[in-house]
This record gives sequence, C-alpha cells and structure tokens, in this order.
Amino acid sequence: MPPTNAPTLRQRRMGAELRKLRERAGLTVTGAATLLGVNQGRVSMIETGRSSLSADRVRALARSYDCADERLVDAIATMTGRRTRGWWEEYRDVLPSNLLDLAELEYHATALRVAVTIHMPGLLQTAEHARAVMREAVPSLRSYEIEHRVSHRVKRQAVLFERIATPYTAIVHEAALRMGFGGPEIGRAQLGYLLEMSEQPTITILVIPFGKAGFPASGQPITCAVGSVPGLDTIVLDTDHGCEFLDAEAQLERYRSVLDRMESRALPERKSRDLIQRLAQDL
Repeated sequence: MPPTNAPTLRQRRMGAELRKLRERAGLTVTGAATLLGVNQGRVSMIETGRSSLSADRVRALARSYDCADERLVDAIATMTGRRTRGWWEEYRDVLPSNLLDLAELEYHATALRVAVTIHMPGLLQTAEHARAVMREAVPSLRSYEIEHRVSHRVKRQAVLFERIATPYTAIVHEAALRMGFGGPEIGRAQLGYLLEMSEQPTITILVIPFGKAGFPASGQPITCAVGSVPGLDTIVLDTDHGCEFLDAEAQLERYRSVLDRMESRALPERKSRDLIQRLAQDL
C-alpha cells in the first residue's frame, strides 16, 4: 500500500506498538528488516504509522517478533487500514491536528477517565461555557476560530450519547466549579448541566472539595482513554501548547496512579451532586 503522509494518532499508535514488540524481541531495525525480508526504510515507515497494513500483516509481524499475547495482537490489528473518515475530518483545515487526534481517540476508547482542577471537563461543557473559556485564550482567538472550536467540542460529546455510550468518569476539583467563566448566568447553566449529566447511567462525576489534605496532581487536565487491552490505554495531558499523548508503560502506570489517588480524595457521587447543587444556588 502507498505511504500515509499524515498518519493519524491511531495509525501512529499502531506503529509504536509494533516498535515495542520489535524491541521486546531484542531486534534492531536492521535485524527486523533482515528477518522480514524488507529494507530498513519499510520498517521505519511501519513504526511511524506511515505504512498501511492489513490485519493479517500485523499478526504476521507479531509472530515474527515472538509475541504470544493474542489479545494485544488482536487489538493492534483493529488499528489497521487507511485514515478513518470520522466526523472530525471536516475540521482538518481549520483546527490543530492534535484536536482531531483527541476526537479520534475518544471515539475509539472503551472508557474515558478525566481529572480537572481549573476547567470543566471538555465533554461536559455547555457551548456557552466553552465559548467563554476560549475567549480567555492566549494568544487571542478570532471569532470564527472560537466557533470552530466550540462546534468541535460539542460534537466530541456524542460519544456520551451513542446507543452504546462510552463510560465516562470525571474527577472535578471544587475550584473548577467556582471559576465563573462567562458570569453567573452561564455558570449556573453549566453547573445545572453537570447535574443533569450526572444522572446518566454511564456518567460518573466526583468532586474533590476544598479542604482535602494533600493533592497528587500538578493541576493540568488529565484524560485516560482506555483501550481494548490495558497496554493500549493512552494518557492525554492538556497543556498550554496543545494536547500531549503518552503511551509508554511507565507513563501509563504513573498517571493511572495519579487518577486513583485523586479519585480517593473525591466525594461520593451523591455528595458530589449535593455540592454542585449548593454552588449553583449560590450564584
């Protein structure tokens, strides 16, 4: 198949997982090329996601690398093929590519787990709240740029309403509930929307109140997009320069632990809803 010039996050992840299998087998790129009967450039293209592969080819590579984890190999094989023509592709010329990667990642996740301290979780924001947040961006966004981003953010929320909705857990610090983007009216509507969404059977919202001793995170939003097997989880850090995607085993373990510790400091669901309700009444 011809090379892919702009591989998506999913294609790059498939290549990265095949690279991990090669390295676990103790093979260099040169050694793998010799074993597979291809040149080194072909191996490099596979491992950067620029070479489309069939599911059978992925399984053949895994056998060559002596990988006996059939569940992992089957999961990697589902990532094969050309670029997914998801709804996010319509934004390719108007939004940063990492936002499209984020939408694709959420679409394919088997569950989502999020922790925020200052901003509301993106998938639980009203359009008005999202617009108010984006007006504070530095450097400033033009009006049409804000509208593109708001539209994209709202469409991302579809994963929570599909026939088989993606299970979603949001750990929200009380500070995020009190930030007041857009003023009291928008803030009240946003908190009301959180309460409404918390009643959905696949959505869990847990609040960390002020006064809890200790805090295990740095303050940046963290998302764990759960894969079909644990090794294919992805951590997303929302930074000032865009989304950062992490998939190294040590990184996954670290941030899973951070999320576990944050959740341990949160109120139960019922008490979390009670706190959100009190804050909304105070606005």
